[in-house]
Amino acid sequence: MHAENPREPAHDPLLQPFHLKHLRLKNRVMSTAHEPAYSEDGMPKDRYRAYHVEKAKGGLAMTMTAGTAVVSPDSPPAFGNLFAYDDAIVPWVRRMTDEIHEHDCAAMIQISHLGRRTGWGQDAWLPVVAPSALREPAHRAHPKAAEIWDINRIVADYADAAERMQAGGMDGVEVEAYGHLFDQFWSPATNHRTDEWGGSFENRMRFPLAVLRAIRSRVGSQYLVGVRMAVDETRPDGIDTPTGIVILEQLAAEGLIDFVNVIRGSIVNDAVLSDVIPIQGMPAAPHLEFAGMVRERTGLAVFHAAKIDDVATARHAVREGKVDMIGMTRAHLADPYLVRKIELGQEATIRPCVGATYCLDRIYMAGEALCIHNAATGRELTMPHVIEPAATARRVLVVGAGVGGLEAARVAAERGHRVTVLEAMPWPGGQLRLAARNTRRRDLLGIVEWRVSELERLGVDVRYDTFADADAIDALTPDVVIIATGGLPQNPPIEAGGDLMVNAWDVVGGDARLTGDVVLYDDDGTHSAMTTAEMLARSGARVEIVTPERTMGVDVGGLNLVPYARAFNETDTRVTLNQRVRSISRDQSGRLRVQIGSDHSPVRHDRLVDAVVGDHGVLANDELYHELVHASTNLGELDHRAFIDGGPQTICTNPDGRYQLFRIGDAVAGRNIHAAVYDALRLCKDL
Repeated sequence: MHAENPREPAHDPLLQPFHLKHLRLKNRVMSTAHEPAYSEDGMPKDRYRAYHVEKAKGGLAMTMTAGTAVVSPDSPPAFGNLFAYDDAIVPWVRRMTDEIHEHDCAAMIQISHLGRRTGWGQDAWLPVVAPSALREPAHRAHPKAAEIWDINRIVADYADAAERMQAGGMDGVEVEAYGHLFDQFWSPATNHRTDEWGGSFENRMRFPLAVLRAIRSRVGSQYLVGVRMAVDETRPDGIDTPTGIVILEQLAAEGLIDFVNVIRGSIVNDAVLSDVIPIQGMPAAPHLEFAGMVRERTGLAVFHAAKIDDVATARHAVREGKVDMIGMTRAHLADPYLVRKIELGQEATIRPCVGATYCLDRIYMAGEALCIHNAATGRELTMPHVIEPAATARRVLVVGAGVGGLEAARVAAERGHRVTVLEAMPWPGGQLRLAARNTRRRDLLGIVEWRVSELERLGVDVRYDTFADADAIDALTPDVVIIATGGLPQNPPIEAGGDLMVNAWDVVGGDARLTGDVVLYDDDGTHSAMTTAEMLARSGARVEIVTPERTMGVDVGGLNLVPYARAFNETDTRVTLNQRVRSISRDQSGRLRVQIGSDHSPVRHDRLVDAVVGDHGVLANDELYHELVHASTNLGELDHRAFIDGGPQTICTNPDGRYQLFRIGDAVAGRNIHAAVYDALRLCKDL
């Protein structure tokens, strides 16, 4: 008799069905509510729909849309929110839910009034409302205290929104109850009212109870309604665990909710938000035990998601009864086919979430969620998650085994081409290996390791310690040559003394070991300089970061900036904004005199330090590319229209050429990991 294998579909805890009232969920994996900011005019149109439908195709049991759909016009979208207050949303929601349901996947939607968690200067330019006139640090608007007519209006708006979602075919609605208007009323941290809507616990519960009762009266007792709730706000003036449990018991006893999606913490600023939504370098599943306690104490169906980014942790959460449904939300941005791969016994091929949180930070920085190393996510209308084989196999040569080169080789091999990779170093990864020298960011190596594993599976010929030149390339007789040689570091230009500046790469790579007083001149604004400064400060150097920007790490993003800011505070690192290093000279004592000035004034100031480190990004390492141009059929030309639209490259301006020639990533110009991956995918998916 054989022992049961928990990884066989029949015994895998993740693949067992779950019944939530009348709704049968085919497995225990869900994508929790989040706002990818793919909406158009506040509607879930084609891009939004395609994103969620792809996850349904990938096998998960339920996708929770919106994060959050706003119920009132005076809750303007802070991050691309859907307009649940507009009747026009119903047919768009219906089309989305119908397509999701075609794949035996449930669909729910989160609705909310943002309260003070937004800004006033958009859409209708209405003042932000909150229980009390207390500003939230993260969004900075000064709200007005809601008047009674505001309260009555918004309660009705919640009910109207829930009815619209029901009409649109949603299987249920989830009310946002962590940091939004709903729970801003019940939390003593945000409700300082002295009327019947504030003060005592009973009074503070008056608004959320009115909202849920109005929703129930509109959608009926059988429709699924839940809350995503901070059961403990982990702040001395907020809701604590005993109070949170009492609230849930009250809501459940009255039949107002069917499930709770457990949150622990507060989201009033980036520092505490990163505890609710942990990023790389932070512990996995930090609130899982807490979610299990809530399930045990309340008896409610429990959903939970917080850095559950690997299958083993998710399986443990369900097997040990911590949750009923486990949210793997960022993991599905990385690989929407995660569940299907579990079902097929192909867990090793799941593209890992590496916790980079590029997805979240990019929403605020550029208005769309993108996975750092899956360029098809959010681009389902033009980019494939599943690569189709080509009609004819070709010989493809990739020069460089950094992230872009590895992705190009992977996609080309999935197309069925015969792929060779030449890499000058003894290992793959390129610049990413430098980034991972910061131990807090070492999970980035998963981007490389997954691709190396995939190339092995696909039979790609990868040759390390191999220098590529024109003769070596001709000897391999390729049909297509892709140059992915990356970039080379450069220091910021200064008036004098540039030879006295050490480059950030040398510090992170360990070639330059600096002590004493160090000026780090960040003229790029990316992770590179921030990582260098953090490593220097943690090693004991006294660091001053000098940047011409208005803020530190301008291209890093709020959540990713948190651990840097923490490190700089703990090491008393000095940050000087709106300043440039103008010159460096050797002092009589042997130390370095650094002249610092501003674009805004002719005044300059001196620093006397032991070392100056510079970061000005990278310059394309493109010498080989230019050497090969004359031998290519396209003379290196890229059809931009086809590249943008996701079409094949067909330019042939030199019929006597021996191969098509392209370059990608930093070999074109210094950008980032996602840009390199996207270059590779859209170039190679039609080879």
